Amino acid sequence: MMKKKFISAAILAALLLTGCANNSVSSDISSSSQTSVSSTESTSSSEESEYVSGARDDNGVYVVDGYAAKLEYPLSEKNINYAAKRFAYINEQFLSGKCDNIYVTVVPDKNYFLAKENGYPALDYGELAEMLTKQMDYAKYIDIYPMLELSDYYRTDTHWKQEKIVDIAQFIAEKMGVSLSSEYSQTELEGDFFGVHCRQAEISIEPDKLVYLTNDILRECKVFDGETSSYIDVYNLELASGKDPYEIFLSGAKSLLTIENPNATTDKELLIFRDSFASSIAPLFAEGYAKITLIDIRYLAPQLLSNFVKFNGQDVLFLYSAPVLNNSVTFK
Repeated sequence: MMKKKFISAAILAALLLTGCANNSVSSDISSSSQTSVSSTESTSSSEESEYVSGARDDNGVYVVDGYAAKLEYPLSEKNINYAAKRFAYINEQFLSGKCDNIYVTVVPDKNYFLAKENGYPALDYGELAEMLTKQMDYAKYIDIYPMLELSDYYRTDTHWKQEKIVDIAQFIAEKMGVSLSSEYSQTELEGDFFGVHCRQAEISIEPDKLVYLTNDILRECKVFDGETSSYIDVYNLELASGKDPYEIFLSGAKSLLTIENPNATTDKELLIFRDSFASSIAPLFAEGYAKITLIDIRYLAPQLLSNFVKFNGQDVLFLYSAPVLNNSVTFK
């Protein structure tokens, strides 16, 4: 297994661009192009043109059959193309000729199951995936749409439930040539989980329960935080009582993390370019890899990657949710 490359917190802090909140705007996109990323950018469907904002939603959040979702439309060709350009830059600068096994998967949000059939405007998720992947001919597309269902997601939050996506992790790993066979024990946290939608709008909805998975492999894994040059837990339970309890998974928004499996039976490594959906699925890949590096280019500019990551034959997975791709102006 490769030696872990320690990352100086001081160096990382100096190189990371400041003001990296999720709503930050990349300097690569001019103010005029930001203005064009709007409902006038894509041709709205008749549903969208007929829908009156606020009529059946609160701040874009609506509730159907006990599930809350935040409207995400129209499909932004400009943002999908920008995401593809940033991924292409990463491939050309760091992966080409060094990492041969490159994959991409798109995670639909709950609107995929709820919006159109209930009369709300919705993205064309098939078109989104096609628009992205046709510009990523260097990567193999792993289609997880058919495997997902509404119950895989929290009622009150954007994200999927870790206990519901073991099969998704196995499927993705299999497509990458890795077998995952571990079983997990479930731990349910005390109290109710009120997700992000409860902070976005005044809604009446039953809360969720927050569950995380563990086993002997995960208990032995170490997670290195490149921002602080320190080890953190796979599940940071101190954050369960914070503003966003989903952050228990790998401590939430982090620009650079590595999961090290000291008991790995392989020297294979995995790089995941990701958003927050990867926080709960990445630990489930640990069985199949000696090291997993997670990179979030909303917080770490791609041109700086060589300062922190040695690209040398790793498997590579671009794993992004539809809403983040449709708002890729947040990418650096």
